[in-house]
Amino acid sequence: MGAKHFGELAKLRGIIQFRLSPHEQRAFAGALSQGIPNTFRRIWSEMFFVGVPLGLCYLVYDQTEKEHTRLMRKNPADFEHEK
Repeated sequence: MGAKHFGELAKLRGIIQFRLSPHEQRAFAGALSQGIPNTFRRIWSEMFFVGVPLGLCYLVYDQTEKEHTRLMRKNPADFEHEK
């Protein structure tokens, strides 16, 4: 196979590959000016789909825990005959 490098082992017809040198790329172009506001926008747009069910689940859990605590308490009237 000679001097062929990995990625050039087979010749495919009709497939064109374009490559850009790593030195010509700008990997973090617009990360601060566009990325941060876009992140907040995406989080805000999903808030109702995630936040409302999460809030409802928390309310159900909180009420269930309060009711369980109330039911686990002893009733003093049940033990008056033991005095």
